[in-house]
Amino acid sequence: MNKSLVTFSEPRSFEAEQYQRLRQQIERLSASRQLSVIAMTSAVVGDGKTFTALNLAGALAKRNDRKVLLIDADLRRPSVMATLGLQPPDEGLATALRATSGSLQQFVRPVDGTGLSVLPGEIVTSGTYELLTSSRFADLVKEARAAYDYVIIDTPPVLPMPDSGLIRDVVDGYLVVVSARSTPRKLVGEALNQLEPASVIGLVYNRDDRPVFGFYRSHYRQYFRQYVKSVREGPFTLKVVVR
Repeated sequence: MNKSLVTFSEPRSFEAEQYQRLRQQIERLSASRQLSVIAMTSAVVGDGKTFTALNLAGALAKRNDRKVLLIDADLRRPSVMATLGLQPPDEGLATALRATSGSLQQFVRPVDGTGLSVLPGEIVTSGTYELLTSSRFADLVKEARAAYDYVIIDTPPVLPMPDSGLIRDVVDGYLVVVSARSTPRKLVGEALNQLEPASVIGLVYNRDDRPVFGFYRSHYRQYFRQYVKSVREGPFTLKVVVR
């Protein structure tokens, strides 16, 4: 398992505690609004969205009576199973979407020793638009919503491809991962423009070793607010994750 999956490998570390704080924010928002299916995305490749999705899912699954599902919907570059150090199965999300019938559970794989399960991704070179906008995808998410307490969907970056926005109608909100000292603010703004402001829960600041309060507030926070000012009273999460 990748050493950056701190909620699994180093649950008592400072880094893991940051994901627990993110978990707290999600649970708090869940108490006041429907928030059980969350899409994870980023502006560009390399911002750490898959690591963040896995660490958040692992943190949410810490409660013994809770069931969490992580769906790898980055069909162009699926990496969840490899990041977990697990062998990808022969069948995953793409196979499930192409099937005319069959339960979600046929394609889900539990992660041993945790309350987390994974619906693995498969590489799809064409037709992702049709797969992600299909009624079959909506049905699978509906089934997952009923069977799990939380569903985290790892989606491709917003700017290189449109896939993330295609699932807007079946998720409760987006978390946008930002590499705090490398993702240009202009690209963050362009990514937020591609998503409905009301659908963005907030930003997750990744790879920041500065104090939690300080850098991110001055460097990104005001920039973020100009894109969500029409819904400023919404429950946005502004969080620094240190890794």
